[in-house]
Amino acid sequence: MPVCVLVLSERDAAENLVASLREAGTHLLRVALVAPDDEPASSGELTAERIDEVDLLNPSLTRTKRQRSMSRWLMPFGFLAGATFTQITTLDTFARFGTLGEMVLGGLLGLGSGLMGSYAAAASVPSDNEDGVRILRNRHKENAWLLLLETRPGVELPWTLVQKVRPQQVVRLSDV
Repeated sequence: MPVCVLVLSERDAAENLVASLREAGTHLLRVALVAPDDEPASSGELTAERIDEVDLLNPSLTRTKRQRSMSRWLMPFGFLAGATFTQITTLDTFARFGTLGEMVLGGLLGLGSGLMGSYAAAASVPSDNEDGVRILRNRHKENAWLLLLETRPGVELPWTLVQKVRPQQVVRLSDV
């Protein structure tokens, strides 16, 4: 989905832009207004969120989501690999649990390995939006308002309306 984040100096500009986009019939899948830390979060038409609550602007939330997604397929494969490894080798590490118990215990160890692998892989893969998010978090620290607009694939924002609010900066995050 195309995601565009506007850096604005005032909340009013964000509310005016969203109202103009709705009047123009632009279908927005997601609108998120991120307030500076020293501003009140809930006044006006748009409810302002904190930057750490918006998943596209919080690298740790993105990493956690990626880890959970990877664990869904790494853990079952780890279980199968552990159980298979236990059966094809002649090692009797867990022989006192019997043949079936040994296979299940080997599978559980493989499952744990899959879980650890999902954490390691999620931490080592950088996000496509890493540079853009860093820029936006720096602007947020400078007490700027961030307006996140997400549209359907293939639908562009009407840039003439966007330019009327005179954003300080426009950061287009890669398609999510």
